[in-house]
Amino acid sequence: FLKMSEHTVECTVKRPVALQMGDVKTDMSRPGIFVIDVTFPQGQTVNIQEISFKNYYTAFLTVRLQRQDPESPENALKWITGLKDCCLMPNPHTERGSQDYFSIYRQQMLIEPDDVTSVRLILRQPSSSWLTFTLEEIKIFECVNEDSKNNFPSWFSNLSPVDQSPDLQEGIPDPKKVSSSIQQMWALTEVMQTNQTAARIGRFDVDGCYEINLLSYT
Repeated sequence: FLKMSEHTVECTVKRPVALQMGDVKTDMSRPGIFVIDVTFPQGQTVNIQEISFKNYYTAFLTVRLQRQDPESPENALKWITGLKDCCLMPNPHTERGSQDYFSIYRQQMLIEPDDVTSVRLILRQPSSSWLTFTLEEIKIFECVNEDSKNNFPSWFSNLSPVDQSPDLQEGIPDPKKVSSSIQQMWALTEVMQTNQTAARIGRFDVDGCYEINLLSYT
């Protein structure tokens, strides 16, 4: 898969923690939610460019970002949702997407992922078909400069920009001419139908009277 930056952030990926309703010891049902915390060295903040990972049977992913709240008096840390319920498996009950590589870019985030002190990945799998689910090979890439914040993956360049989109009007006839032609065809059809009706009646009509010899009896 494509990389936007080769500057991998030094981080610690903690073990997944299951979120389960009820008593964990007595409840034998499998947990449907796991949480993975990714922390950076103490005192370090990161402007995130990309989060990459390999999926392992996780159906949906939510990304929470911890960063300093500039509105608080002491710049207290605050958790903010960066991405909500990103679909990794189109159908949680089938294999598709279950072991694919994924990259989440800053342009997909609900907020700008800057000055982040910690990342929380919330994994969800509603299907009971799989014994376990997680994310593997988690890596975080940082913005190296201001320009990189506005960069997109290289495959975005293959898409036609709006201002260079092909002229859809080229080769399409003038609507007024089409309308006029349709009206003429409609009028011609009406005349033909009238003439056909008159012709059918005229077979038996001679000077306003019926010719007895032209009538057939059944």
